[in-house]
Amino acid sequence: MKLDQLNIKVLVITFEPERLITLAPAEVTEDFPYYVDKERQLYRYYGFFKAGFWDLWGPPTWLIYLRLLLKGRKIIKSESDLYQRGGDVLIDPYGTIRFHHIGTGPADRPDLEVICNLVENSL
Repeated sequence: MKLDQLNIKVLVITFEPERLITLAPAEVTEDFPYYVDKERQLYRYYGFFKAGFWDLWGPPTWLIYLRLLLKGRKIIKSESDLYQRGGDVLIDPYGTIRFHHIGTGPADRPDLEVICNLVENSL
């Protein structure tokens, strides 16, 4: 896996109840450690605030859910705040933030190749 080759460590941060995490896709629960941020301190620290209705329920979201369903994945109903934005933060070994992406909705995720290129170009 390219992440291993580049020595990138992933930590999944969620505020969902731990019992829902066990229902997540295996590539999340088996490959990456996770941290439950019940108070959302890290979410606030990195600026992941509330999304708007169309950010969450617009065409890009429906398209990504359709793709997941076609791949045989189940959609897991959230028991938490649906309007909480997610995102990605890349922190180097010295604690410097190298990449900070705040998603507009569930379909707005940076391409893994973009993140890997950032790491490769900074070596």
